[in-house]
Amino acid sequence: MYFILKDFRSYADAQKRVEAAYRDEEGWARSALLNVSKSGKFTSDRTIEEYAHEIWHLEKVTVEVPEDDEQ
Repeated sequence: MYFILKDFRSYADAQKRVEAAYRDEEGWARSALLNVSKSGKFTSDRTIEEYAHEIWHLEKVTVEVPEDDEQ
């Protein structure tokens, strides 16, 4: 038999801690900023650039986007 609720108590306790942390706006913002700033190494842009260079052996192409004319 499959027990969906076997660890529900620990899940509920963790959710309460997350909820309390989220209510601390300054602390939450600081945590979010630190998480984002430390995750740059794992971005999809970096991965695609590595694939293009190391696997597909492609050169980087720069595309200029023209500014929109005001209508």
